[in-house]
Amino acid sequence: MKLAADRLFRTLADLTRLRTLVLMRHEGELCVCEITHALDIIQPKISRHLAILRDEGIVQDRRAGRWVYYRINPGLPDWAQTILESCATGVRGEAPFAEDHQSLRAMPNRPGTGCCA
Repeated sequence: MKLAADRLFRTLADLTRLRTLVLMRHEGELCVCEITHALDIIQPKISRHLAILRDEGIVQDRRAGRWVYYRINPGLPDWAQTILESCATGVRGEAPFAEDHQSLRAMPNRPGTGCCA
């Protein structure tokens, strides 16, 4: 996959997208409802940012029934994977990233247990 550095950094410059990617980097694949809950942001806004990430090729999606799950594209170039990993590791204990992770962990009825509306 070809990804220009300026496109990646432009995409990461938005805090909602960065928070989403950091959460995905630590958690793996996430349902839209999990991201919405963790970031405490309305679903249409999350979906808009996920569409941008998908259109740039940074994330991939898959449907399971009526739910859509997202994960970081495993085909990203090594340099892009390294940037995402370094960023996720570096901000893990900082606000708002730590709170996002805690909120997700506390989410009742996470996918796999019959969640999501």
